[in-house]
Order: sequence, then structure tokens, then C-alpha cells
Amino acid sequence: MSGILQIRALETAYGDSQVLFGVSFEMNAGEVVTLLGRNGMGKSTTISSIMGIIPPRAGNIVFNGTEVTGWPSFRIARRGIGLVPEGRQVFPNLTVRENLLAMAANRHGQADAWTLQTTLDLFPALRARVESAGSLLSGGEQQMLAIGRALMTNPQLLILDEATEGLAPLIREEIWKVLARLKAAGLSILIVDKNIKALNRIADRHYVLEKGRVVWSGGPHELRANPELQDRYLGV
Repeated sequence: MSGILQIRALETAYGDSQVLFGVSFEMNAGEVVTLLGRNGMGKSTTISSIMGIIPPRAGNIVFNGTEVTGWPSFRIARRGIGLVPEGRQVFPNLTVRENLLAMAANRHGQADAWTLQTTLDLFPALRARVESAGSLLSGGEQQMLAIGRALMTNPQLLILDEATEGLAPLIREEIWKVLARLKAAGLSILIVDKNIKALNRIADRHYVLEKGRVVWSGGPHELRANPELQDRYLGV
């Protein structure tokens, strides 16, 4: 496998408050990798650093062989990273169709590029609401739209921050099925979520963060076999 993302000794702060202390991890093309940990441990800050939303103070971010540390967010997105942000952040006054078409791009010339039709095929619930404004969608529909919007950029890496937070169980299961389909299609995916059982079904590797540091990494089988680790770092 070829490496698609390498994070080395990342340090990030909000003003005088440092959040990340030398975070390092990597993922290969086609892998599903997770960032795990309790709230406030640095998972979202790590994603914001990767996307250029919060420039890191130190460390390196290499995507597809190119160092993107310190790049503005729009350049990183155009390079091939699609973000599904925490809180969904769909455009409330645009319809589903407009939300999706606003992001449409195929900068890397993918032969099987995502289009409006293929995205609606992936999310039939959105097809039924295609002319509805984003503000009128349910939370689950908004999350589907946020994923679809990211896919419309035809990313080489999809990042989801709190992939299923606050969603009804049936909707959560639908999201996990979609992510499994995307993995099967070869898309690289980095996920933050609290549903360890669901993550274990699709993840190739986990990284656990504690107070801005990676304190453990391993595969799904290793995590399942280590309840003490789960209690220590992931329990509520």
C-alpha cells in the first residue's frame, strides 16, 4: 500500500493554550483509520490542523507525497481532501441539489467521478428531498448531505468529524453502511466517532488520543481484546 497521509510531531495551540503535543500517525491509500478518545483530547483539533483551519505551530503534514503544512484550507481541499465537519454545516438556504452542485469538482480527473446522480443513488433519502432547503432537513438527512457534498469534490481522502453524533439509531446504521461501501470502493477515510463497535467493523487501524498525544495504536482485534484500554481512555 502507498501512504496517503503522514502526520509527524504535530503541535497546535489556540492562543496560549496548547492542545496537541507531538501527534504522529499515518494512513495508507484505501484504509479506514480512526481517531479515538474522550471529548477534549485533541481529535477535532487534529482534523482542523490537517485541513489548515488551525495552522500547527510545529510538525509536518504530508498528503499524497506533498507537504501541505501551513497551506490555506482551500488549497488543501483542492488537493484532494474532503471534510464532513462536526455539526454538518450544510448551506441552510440552498436546496439539496444546490448544496451538492456547489461543491462539484473533479480536479484529479477520476474516471468514476461522483456526480449529482451517483450521490443521490448513494443516499435515496436525499433524492426525495432534492428540492428542499438544507434548513428543512432532519439531522440525519443533513449528515447525508454533508457526506454527499464532500464526495462531490471527488476527494482522495474523506475525513469525518463525529460521523454519527446525535443521529437516530436507524440513520446511524445507514451512515455506517455507506462508509463500508465507500471503503469497498477504495476510498481512504479518516473518522472521528464514539461508536467503537461500528468503527471496529470497518477500521483498519485506530489511534487513541489522550491530552493531545497518541497513547495507543492498533487494529480492531487488538482494541476488542483490550477492555482495560477502552475503560481507561474511551469510557465515559
